[in-house]
Amino acid sequence: MAAVYRYFTTDALTGEVLAHDLPLSGVAFGPELNGPGRMSGTLAPRFAHLAPTQADAGSVLLWAERNRKLMWGGLIWSAEPQDDELPIEAAGFGSYPTRRYALHDNLGGRGPYIGVDPCQVIADTWAYLQEQPDGDLGVRVKVLSGGCPARLGTAEQPYSVKSWEGTALSSVIRDAVTVDNGPEWTETVAWEGEQPTRTIALNWPRLGTRRTDLWFATGINLAEKPKVVSSADEYAQVVIALGAGTGMVKVRAVDAVRNGRLRLEHVLDRPSVTHMPTLAALARAERMRRQQPALVEEITVYDHPAAPIGSWQIGDDVRLTVHDQWADYDGWARITGWTLHPPEGEQPETATLRLARAYTTGA
Repeated sequence: MAAVYRYFTTDALTGEVLAHDLPLSGVAFGPELNGPGRMSGTLAPRFAHLAPTQADAGSVLLWAERNRKLMWGGLIWSAEPQDDELPIEAAGFGSYPTRRYALHDNLGGRGPYIGVDPCQVIADTWAYLQEQPDGDLGVRVKVLSGGCPARLGTAEQPYSVKSWEGTALSSVIRDAVTVDNGPEWTETVAWEGEQPTRTIALNWPRLGTRRTDLWFATGINLAEKPKVVSSADEYAQVVIALGAGTGMVKVRAVDAVRNGRLRLEHVLDRPSVTHMPTLAALARAERMRRQQPALVEEITVYDHPAAPIGSWQIGDDVRLTVHDQWADYDGWARITGWTLHPPEGEQPETATLRLARAYTTGA
């Protein structure tokens, strides 16, 4: 039985439902790692009368539901007629801080930050932007772990946000995520009674987990033949990590293994890291990641009991088996984003998963 999808819109400020069942075609949507995710669809000409209110760019939220489960939500950014159609483009709630700026020093006095958990800085950023007039999207920030051991700002160089610098609030969030050993985030939505909730989910050291209950394989649930890329450009069994300091006092760690292959090395530059165990852990994680010579960057899959659509999460490691005339691949890959393509006409429901090297691969 085909999955049933519904798309609806609400007013970004009041939450009022504008369209209970927006008739979209050519829909694609999904979340991503450390980003807002996207949704696109097209409104046919006979529904043009809905556009002025139900698809008002910059003021309306668009939602996607599958079998009554809320799957995606975000802000419509574009609804521009093209010939006889109205393409609609939306992005997740994490796109909103790109259009908001620091009008008050240090996020309204929450900083400057000295040795602060970057998860707190992200939470402060959302609290600051949503406390401004007409700026509350109802987004919650949820830290799934107990916090992050990384720290933002030092006594010598506090992390500050100055009102006169025109700082986009998205750049503050980016700084908090990209700090060495920082957290990861994605967006989730769910029904809470009759209200759609929206959450920025933060976790450390990673989002997702290794999923031994899911499997993607040729002849089982892969809709297309994926490309298996084998390249030595990123491969290394030896990682030399360089931390803080200069000359002889520079913090340095080397992580290496011998595996019967030609020795290849990589330098990992982390000038902000002063703690040797932290640098050594970064070197080990990087070496493990770089020891995966083959990579599948994207797969398109059908709904199947081996991996039902909606059963995976951003950040999960999943098992992938590909057998064709070019490849004999069996390994783990990490989901960094996915896009659902609802059934339409004779086209079945599929999902396109964007993949990266697995989070861990062993010793």
